[in-house]
Amino acid sequence: MAEILIIEESTKWRNLLKKFLTPPHNLNYLPNGKDIASLLGQKHYEIILLNLQLEEADRFNLMKRIKSISPNTPIVVISETEETNLIVEAIKEGAFDFIAKPFSKEKINLSTKQALENKHLRNEIDYLRREQDVIYDFSQIIAHSPSMKQTIATLKKFSETDSTILITGETGTGKSFLSGAVHFNSTRRNKPFIKINCANIPETLLESELFGHEKGAFTGANKTRVGRLEQGNGGTVFLDEIGEMKQGLQARLLRVLEDKSFERVGGNKTIHSDVRIICATNRDPEKQVEEGKFREDLYYRINILRVHLPPLRERKECIEPLAHFLLEKSCRNLKKRIEGFSPQVLETFKNYAWHGNIRQLANAIERAVILEESPLIQIQQIQNTTLPEVLHTTKVEHESAPPYPAHSIKGQEKEMIIRALEENLWVQKDAAKLLGITPLTLNYKIKKFGISHPRWRKNI
Repeated sequence: MAEILIIEESTKWRNLLKKFLTPPHNLNYLPNGKDIASLLGQKHYEIILLNLQLEEADRFNLMKRIKSISPNTPIVVISETEETNLIVEAIKEGAFDFIAKPFSKEKINLSTKQALENKHLRNEIDYLRREQDVIYDFSQIIAHSPSMKQTIATLKKFSETDSTILITGETGTGKSFLSGAVHFNSTRRNKPFIKINCANIPETLLESELFGHEKGAFTGANKTRVGRLEQGNGGTVFLDEIGEMKQGLQARLLRVLEDKSFERVGGNKTIHSDVRIICATNRDPEKQVEEGKFREDLYYRINILRVHLPPLRERKECIEPLAHFLLEKSCRNLKKRIEGFSPQVLETFKNYAWHGNIRQLANAIERAVILEESPLIQIQQIQNTTLPEVLHTTKVEHESAPPYPAHSIKGQEKEMIIRALEENLWVQKDAAKLLGITPLTLNYKIKKFGISHPRWRKNI
């Protein structure tokens, strides 16, 4: 049910609208716009049906007054005539719809339904934008260490520009989140923010994902598809793990950065898209250039503004506040009430290496919240396969101690693989890199030892 204001002098048309719209809506009537300011100041209306005053010199004067008082209320204009120039003018002045008399029940109901849906959608978008403003407020980002404070200050300056940004750092340090912070604090904040993980999409599909494709471009291309670069026009496109992009695609991306144009796969029509590119990688881009795995010209083009995110183990001052933030988030999502962490857990958190960084910390806390039944997270919930056994000590010398046992590798192989997977949130590619073996070899050993994980599908 909606509160609808009908501004109509004719009793005949008012009665017809009443017949068509009630139930379910609650109707309010006003013969003319004489007391509109007072009325709108006293009560909120979700839709206004306005009969156009054709005899007045400025036929849209009343509509302009309503818009100045209540700009977000959709107005459906009703008129004795449906001249094209009148309809165009009404829409230009902000009318949601234009209906000519005589109108049917179906037409008036459809128009009011669409106006309500549009209003609710706008309200939801406004709410989400306000939430994003809060989430991505630089002043609200947890940055207690000197290195992270400097990083946030640098990104804040970068957000004021329109240049390409390169964010480097280990997996799980927050590159994706901070790219969002840059976007939502820039002049492009009301335009699309699109994320693409170059490591998770095969090369052939990644090309179509980025640039789109024409119908018939390849087998299975049954219709034209708009690419993400085109969808992001006016906004920001975040390319995560750009170091995994093949050189053929790197050349096409270079053109986008240079002149903001491209063609869809299988097409020859040049498409222009004004997008800001933010790239991220957990690899060493200079080393990749030296090895011939990354184009030197593209590297120089994306390396205009660069920032490095320090790993969590190098910003220990951030660990405790991050842990409390993640605990509150997990409790909210899981509908549990846990007040905090035991002193032993906090001490353990501060002294652990966190090779998976913030993601690994979040994963450990989420699991502990699921298992914990007391008011505080206890060390048992953290030790219980969430993190390697190194957590059984209160102090670990990460710099001097090897990451894995030096003794009896044959007997400890399965344990080493499990620990590597846990530290890398069960991402096989990253675990293989840590172990110094290929992903294919790791996959073989996982099958050999029968290793599995309940959230495997989510994490790979």
